Amino acid sequence: MPSFRKPLSLSLVRPVTSRPAVPAPRPAGDAASSSGERSPWRSLRHRGMRWWAVAHLVSNTGTWMQLTVQNLLVLQITGSPAAAGLSISAQAAPGLLMGLLGGAAVDRWPRKLTAALAQVVLGLVALATAALVALDQLNLPVLIGLAVLTGLVATVDGPACALLGNDLVPARDVPSAIGVGSLAHGAGRLAGAALAGVTVATLGTAAAYLANGVSFFFVAAVIPFLTLLRPQGSAPDGDGAPLTPEEADTSVRGGLVFFAKRPRLVALAGLNAVSALFGRNYSLTLAVLVTGPLAGSAGSFGAVSTALAVGGIAGAVLGARLRAPRVRLVALLTAGGALLQVLAGVSPSLAFLVVLALPMAVAESVGDTAQNTLLQTDPPPRMRGRVLGAWNSVRTLWGLAAPPTLGLLMEVLGARGALVTGGLVVAAAVAAGTFLHGRRSAAGEPVTVPVPVPVAVPVRVGAGLPARGGAETGGRPGVPAELEAAV
Repeated sequence: MPSFRKPLSLSLVRPVTSRPAVPAPRPAGDAASSSGERSPWRSLRHRGMRWWAVAHLVSNTGTWMQLTVQNLLVLQITGSPAAAGLSISAQAAPGLLMGLLGGAAVDRWPRKLTAALAQVVLGLVALATAALVALDQLNLPVLIGLAVLTGLVATVDGPACALLGNDLVPARDVPSAIGVGSLAHGAGRLAGAALAGVTVATLGTAAAYLANGVSFFFVAAVIPFLTLLRPQGSAPDGDGAPLTPEEADTSVRGGLVFFAKRPRLVALAGLNAVSALFGRNYSLTLAVLVTGPLAGSAGSFGAVSTALAVGGIAGAVLGARLRAPRVRLVALLTAGGALLQVLAGVSPSLAFLVVLALPMAVAESVGDTAQNTLLQTDPPPRMRGRVLGAWNSVRTLWGLAAPPTLGLLMEVLGARGALVTGGLVVAAAVAAGTFLHGRRSAAGEPVTVPVPVPVAVPVRVGAGLPARGGAETGGRPGVPAELEAAV
């Protein structure tokens, strides 16, 4: 289940004048307050977010129980590994083809109702699968049909749940909410995998699907009691600025055009593409490295997997401390992870690889949190469902293309060559993009630097979500997003 992820609005900037701004006095206790604002757990101060975190932990546990036994079930039915891959592709295909339509539905329909209905439908699919397995009536065509239905519902459920989670906290706490969601995902994965083995051994395969169905209904039951800080349909812009033509267009095509014209989003898509195609898929590349050149066993790869899991959890905690991440940070972490991948490719021993896997996973996890925060806060509120829908389509495309690309690379260059070459390609692509962005910035017209207007009292700027630029979306205060968007 996707990670999860607003109207006081004050303009705090004015053009440069001959007199510099006077710093605002810091209220008593400001240091402690600042420390609290950086806490990775700050989103849990909100009651709705606490309930949402529990719901996601339960749901992720059920989901991973099902995923753990799903491939085994397909193999039991068909005896064909290819059929297992087909079921996974069938579930992913709707995200590739229908992601924008699902996002458009989230933008148009009441978000709480949409998320609750999607959870109920997913629960019914899981319960139906459990019944068919228990009655020994499940065959491959029915399984593929259920997988396609699940993928279709997920195109709506994913952005609906992510944006619903955002509406439970102020904008400044969105990174914390995403980080908490990553922790719930990781904990649910570990718990689900462990419970799946016990459940299948004692109660059978159908019980795993039954538990997953119940977990969906639990989330659906929690949603009506959540209180949104910014009700859907409120002012689309935090500052009351008029909508641009792209923002006013509520069509599916309008969402795609907005995505394509937003340099920040295009840059994120490019970073995600190159890192997915030439790196990051460590469950594949490192498994081949461990069992091949390093002459390790499956148990040896278990140690590497544990290091990756620990690094992912640590990265989620660090990422939750972010307040206004930018594309520049995502690019830096992508390049850093790529260079660590190069070192992994030349690892002299298994112990060295285990140590290296930890920072690799940290860089990936923090980068994912920063990326998701930008995707869920940078677009105007009325565009966010379609932006996430477009992003899901792009991410699904890279997800389907990455395994065969990396497999071919390892066939030609070997595991070490694939890791080294892929890491260098990713780092070079990030460096080239940074260089080209610098060239465009240098060729642009000079920008007047704004000076903050003195404020004598503390203002909760994070209570709003500026739709274009501003500190909460990662831009420089006072600089229009069209000038800052590619940074």
